Amino acid sequence: MTIFGDTAHSLNRPAFIGIHEKTEETKVLYVSSGIRSAIGFPPSQVVNAEAKSFISDSFDNGDYMSIYESRGDEDDDDSSAFTWSVNLRTAHGPPVLHRLIGFSCENSILFIGIAYPEIPCVDRRELEVQALDGAMKSLNVTRQKKLAAAQQQQPGASVPLYYTQSKQVKAVLVMERPDACDIETEDTGRRPSGPLIVFVTGSISRIVDADTSDVMRLPFLKLVAPECVLQVSRYFERLTESMEIMFETFSLLQRPHVIDGDIVVADEANQRVLVECLGAAVQDGVAILIRKLKVVPPPKRDKLGNYIHARIDSDTEKENPSLFELLSTDPETSDAADGWTQFR
Repeated sequence: MTIFGDTAHSLNRPAFIGIHEKTEETKVLYVSSGIRSAIGFPPSQVVNAEAKSFISDSFDNGDYMSIYESRGDEDDDDSSAFTWSVNLRTAHGPPVLHRLIGFSCENSILFIGIAYPEIPCVDRRELEVQALDGAMKSLNVTRQKKLAAAQQQQPGASVPLYYTQSKQVKAVLVMERPDACDIETEDTGRRPSGPLIVFVTGSISRIVDADTSDVMRLPFLKLVAPECVLQVSRYFERLTESMEIMFETFSLLQRPHVIDGDIVVADEANQRVLVECLGAAVQDGVAILIRKLKVVPPPKRDKLGNYIHARIDSDTEKENPSLFELLSTDPETSDAADGWTQFR
């Protein structure tokens, strides 16, 4: 069966998506046009700048990348979403409070900023973070830095590790603008090729049977299950027509045909990978984060050969808070609180 999710979600306030390098320099690679409504800067002034340079609070902005440091044996790409509040510089006027949500994927960080201009700006002297996805852990980066320094002076001292229990495989991709690519027409008798992938993290190989070199410059729709191609095409069209962050749930092929000459796996034998996606238009393209939910059997067909459609089962919805819930609510007030465990 084909599995569809509810896509009628909106954050209802200024928000943007960005991707920056996972380095101390935090160089911004992509940012959505929503950055202008959030802090007043056009994307052209943000790309290639240091993401941390927009933090206006008095804590050391160099502590920002400490959020994504490996803790214990946890795989970076399995780590949870991280959320924290911070004041960001604006092009004109005082700083604006933002709730930031960051996802670590290979050598890149995808982050979402949600603006709260109605809340007065108050200097945040410490960087305090919460880790979500199946567990919630408060992490005061500023204080932990001081504890680490104290541990060097006192070898017997214990510095706590912060981790989450739930494993979440994620990947970040950027595609060229769908309205700028050479899309095949119905006259060709083939399905539309769609926008080419121009940026992808290595974690894609843990979601589908293909690595970075296989999918780079490949039409994204070749990864999509055929019953979801039209749905995803329309999703990309909506992204390019709006500044909003949008959400979608669809299926990818577990074994996509990405290399000419390889054996093509028959559709009825090719399992589907159910993924949840958030995305936004960025300069010259579309940026998305996909999160693997689970592997499901190929869809069944009716007597006429049409795919049988169905909604996501309730067990899948209960396993993890949705990406929309992660972005739109705080852990303490979320309707999906049962999916989070708080550690003290």
